[in-house]
Amino acid sequence: MTTIDMPNAQSIPLRPAGSTMSAVTYEDYGDASVLKSSTVDVPHRRPGQLLLQVVASSVNPIDYRMRQGEMRAVLPGGFPRIPGYDVAGYVADNGGDGPFQVGDRVIAFLKHLTGGASADYATCAVHCVAKIPDDLPFDEAAAMPLAGTTALQSLRDHAKMQAGNRVLVNGASGGVGMFAVQIAKASGCHVDAVASGDNEAYCRSLGADGFIDYTQTDFTKIGQTWDIIFDAAGKSSYFEARAVLASGGHYVSTEPNLSGLAVSLLTWPLSKSGRIMLAKPNGEDLLQLIDLYRQSKLKITIDRHYGLSHLADAHRRVEQGVDRGKVVVMNDSM
Repeated sequence: MTTIDMPNAQSIPLRPAGSTMSAVTYEDYGDASVLKSSTVDVPHRRPGQLLLQVVASSVNPIDYRMRQGEMRAVLPGGFPRIPGYDVAGYVADNGGDGPFQVGDRVIAFLKHLTGGASADYATCAVHCVAKIPDDLPFDEAAAMPLAGTTALQSLRDHAKMQAGNRVLVNGASGGVGMFAVQIAKASGCHVDAVASGDNEAYCRSLGADGFIDYTQTDFTKIGQTWDIIFDAAGKSSYFEARAVLASGGHYVSTEPNLSGLAVSLLTWPLSKSGRIMLAKPNGEDLLQLIDLYRQSKLKITIDRHYGLSHLADAHRRVEQGVDRGKVVVMNDSM
């Protein structure tokens, strides 16, 4: 783990000095050892995109799953690849127009199928970027995009969350779960958190009204029902959870697979529906997360910081399982 000094707009160049940059890449599928520090071309900014200077990023489970080759059947061909979807940093080039100015502090949820955040610079569609206030640190901001958007869209769009709903969050202490508990509470819901027993105090600090230790109790067998069951950990199934869904309730999982797709297709007309979701980058959703942060309704927990040159260690940490919050990567190559 590396200690990183937090940069500012006056101390670092916003525009690339040349045509190349530092990045972490992989040239074949495999374990974290395939990740290597490399020198690659600065990405070309196309119309409708911004060039962003990356100050911080974070590691999500999708990063190591793609690196391992789990999605090779749907990915476009070609190596090397740069992992990572979360960006916190500065606008380096805006093409001379649009709502963002060079030097703006921003976060972005990269729309590229293969990522690109683990580098000095990344490109991103303008509508997937949001300005961040000066009082939001880059490391906390970098934890927001993918995990926060996943939680928000799962509850709001897929589960049709309303004030007064009873919401259960399975995997409540993890990266997506910590956002889900707080978003549901901010929306006026009763929230029950499921995690290991040593995370009870933490989950309650996020706002959870009730707590279930999954090592001691199976939430599907305790005689309670919920309007929304959000499986942020991908550990339960619709068929296990259906018995404790209230009539008209919604089950949402973040675990993409063929059986999950079948559940989504087969249960949509039923009174108790199941959905497997993949987050869609959207700048307006990022602004909603930022607004919750500024209202002190959303706090960010960082498990550990790593330097970009230690990205392989950050991947290993996430693969091992993070009990609380997110793993953040600071760009130590500039």
